[in-house]
Amino acid sequence: MKRVSKREFAIEIMSSKLRSPRNENRLGVTAIACGLAICLFAHASSAQEPPRHFLNAGILAPGATAATKLMRGGPIPGYFQPVEVTGPKGATVSFVGEGQFLPPTSMPSKSAMLIGPVYRMRITNIPLHEGEEVYPTIEVVDRLYPPVGEELKFPIPIELTQEDLELALAGKFITRVVYLEDPRAAYARKEDPKRQYTIEVSRREDPLVTADHMGRPMAIVRIGGRTPVDAGNPGADFLYNCPPLLRIEQAKNAPRSMAR
Repeated sequence: MKRVSKREFAIEIMSSKLRSPRNENRLGVTAIACGLAICLFAHASSAQEPPRHFLNAGILAPGATAATKLMRGGPIPGYFQPVEVTGPKGATVSFVGEGQFLPPTSMPSKSAMLIGPVYRMRITNIPLHEGEEVYPTIEVVDRLYPPVGEELKFPIPIELTQEDLELALAGKFITRVVYLEDPRAAYARKEDPKRQYTIEVSRREDPLVTADHMGRPMAIVRIGGRTPVDAGNPGADFLYNCPPLLRIEQAKNAPRSMAR
């Protein structure tokens, strides 16, 4: 899978290639770098041309895009889509359970997430930034269709780079869209299978719209911005009401369809 990403000054700083199964294609990402003022201008200038992807755009509130996708029906509601989070060597990730952050685990770390809710994570032990934390979110907007019983072999890859985390710590906000590549829009170039290919797009473009042109958007990752007032008691709003999450050990025992 590939990805589309957008970098900008944080809107709010609060105190409070995957290879797809057999006949599926690769996932990827595209990146945009811009200041907040430029970002707002870009969205205003493109307002006359509505994005195709679910009639939504990357500037919408977390959860809005996936919620619209759910309204279309199909084998989406109740399905737990496997996701694999990777990061810098030594960094750890904590998912949420029962209103609190769970104990940190090393990366890569696999979980299965419902399509629709927004999942909060906490990244710690960031190289060169000991004691600092970043709180990204993942919004799964679509699912893969691997062979039955092999769902865990084909997670959506979520790569958090050292640069991403350092930009977030510096007050920047990054939006990334991971998409399943359309072979008709694929770049004819050699890629490193161990790294997720990132495409930088014009600052006038919306990352979600760009990803939709190049394939099928699968997940929206937002890095930076909000931090909790109390890390030991982050609150339901900050955790997006703790949606159900299957850790990989649980997912192995889930129904073969990965449905709830």
